[in-house]
Amino acid sequence: MPWKEVNLMSLRSEFIYLASQEDVCMNAICRRYNISTKTGYKWLHRYQKKGTDALRDLSRRPRHSPNQTSSKIEDAIVRLREIHPAWGARKLRRRLEATQGGHWPSVSTITSILHRHGCIDPLESTKHKAWQRFEATTSNDLWQMDFKGHFPIGSKRCHPLTILDDHSRFNLGLYACVDQTRNTVEQYLTAVFRRYGLPVCIITDNGSPWGTLDCESYTGLNVWLMRLGVIVSHSRPRHPQTMGKDERFHRTLKAEAITGRYFNTFFDCQQHFERWRMVYNLERPHEALGGEVPASRYQISQRIFPESLPAIEYNVSDPIRKVQINGEIYFHNRVFKIGKAFRGLPVALKPTQRDGVFDVFFMHSKISEIDLNDKSN
Repeated sequence: MPWKEVNLMSLRSEFIYLASQEDVCMNAICRRYNISTKTGYKWLHRYQKKGTDALRDLSRRPRHSPNQTSSKIEDAIVRLREIHPAWGARKLRRRLEATQGGHWPSVSTITSILHRHGCIDPLESTKHKAWQRFEATTSNDLWQMDFKGHFPIGSKRCHPLTILDDHSRFNLGLYACVDQTRNTVEQYLTAVFRRYGLPVCIITDNGSPWGTLDCESYTGLNVWLMRLGVIVSHSRPRHPQTMGKDERFHRTLKAEAITGRYFNTFFDCQQHFERWRMVYNLERPHEALGGEVPASRYQISQRIFPESLPAIEYNVSDPIRKVQINGEIYFHNRVFKIGKAFRGLPVALKPTQRDGVFDVFFMHSKISEIDLNDKSN
């Protein structure tokens, strides 16, 4: 959508971060943000000349203050901590260096300052332990997607939908949803795909709407993603660490954007989420990234979202069967269960090296296997 006044500066900042990277096509990224190339270059040139002051309504505090006293330094640290009460000394120091320049106290000194001003609960410091996790090689190789635990808004429940790039920790989407249905997820994913492009793979957990309550492996949402050429993966049951980065993001979201706040409407909540999302992506130093911000490592995908689903095509030599309304196909006078998520759609059967055994493919993804030797079907 075009830039709106409510989040205008945030979108400009995100656009500048991504448009400033090497090998970026300005025409393409401007289309993603639904602005003209002329407007894109205008804001890029303003940023290059004046920095962030040209994009947002910030105070005009000098970046360098050689005559600052110790009390002023402490005040600046405490004020930033009050704005971001969940940030530790490393993040505070990194952010102060990025926004105000100059020399700032060491991490240990900042920690002492926070303790001295009563900004740290001694019990909290014992809860934080470093995690060792897998990391995707490049942006958009893998996205993590999940719903965070719900919280009340009026008489209803808000279900925050979060979408995170595994490589950069860049938050691609944070939405205050009224439910956890396929239609809701598809609507917001479409908006994310239009702006950032398509990933290679998306990993989700096994709950609704990602997985099914019965024995079937695929949902309508899975099939839609597969038609877009996106691989769908599921975390191991009862192993939330498979989704570790998104789980960690949820804890940060709760601590910095949800706890202690009350929202009158879903609109108010979404506006707050969007403001906080920009802080997370563009300002908040991330320890797993060496103190850099997620936007510094993220690049938009070159795989453009198609407004119409691609045609389903197979090799002419492969047997093709249409999945019936009950999720079954007929092959060699036998009935085989494929899944109701594929009803009305064609699947291809490819022979394997084992006699009588066929792999069942939907588009480019293997979804099942049938064995003509198995008489139990």
